Amino acid sequence: MTDPQPRRSDSTEVADTGETGPATHDRGGAEVVDTSDHAAANPETAGSGGRAVGLVVFLLLAFAAGGIGSVLQGSDVGARYLAFERPLWAPPEWAFGVVWPVLYILIGVAAWQVWRRAGSVRAAALPLGLWAVQLVFNAAWPGVFFGEDLQWAAVGVIGVLDVLVVATVWAFARVDRLAAWLLVPYLLWILYATALNVAIAALN
Repeated sequence: MTDPQPRRSDSTEVADTGETGPATHDRGGAEVVDTSDHAAANPETAGSGGRAVGLVVFLLLAFAAGGIGSVLQGSDVGARYLAFERPLWAPPEWAFGVVWPVLYILIGVAAWQVWRRAGSVRAAALPLGLWAVQLVFNAAWPGVFFGEDLQWAAVGVIGVLDVLVVATVWAFARVDRLAAWLLVPYLLWILYATALNVAIAALN
């Protein structure tokens, strides 16, 4: 004799819908959502604390480039800069100490914005990869110009930096336009610095 009523299974049947997202587990009939991995991979769901940590990390990386450049350029940079024959449109020595901290903040915030909008570092591999490479050249330039006193070689370094920053702005714009605009002051400043580098190399 057959039982007309279907038997209840003690295990919960889970349908594979092909969708990705937080894993669910059955605990005594109650559904428990495991969001730990999903939240860690997605800044939008990581909470304000996770996004704040990400911002600090990107700011530290940006300022690290400036710190490495300061070490490579050596001491008495202000006096050495003033000793160069400079064009009339060259900025005063103190301007660099005012401009660069602001630019490094913008550089860090721009990268953070791309990471936040893309959802993860992996999803933003191209723009953040370009961002990281341009920071390497940013850090290297002072060491060539001041540290090694090779002004014409520094023109080559900053020329590559110009190209990398243009590419980074383009890649950022594909993810978030605000992030791209945040890099525009940086791009304008290094283009100005490129012209200044060429002028000093030619005059000296």
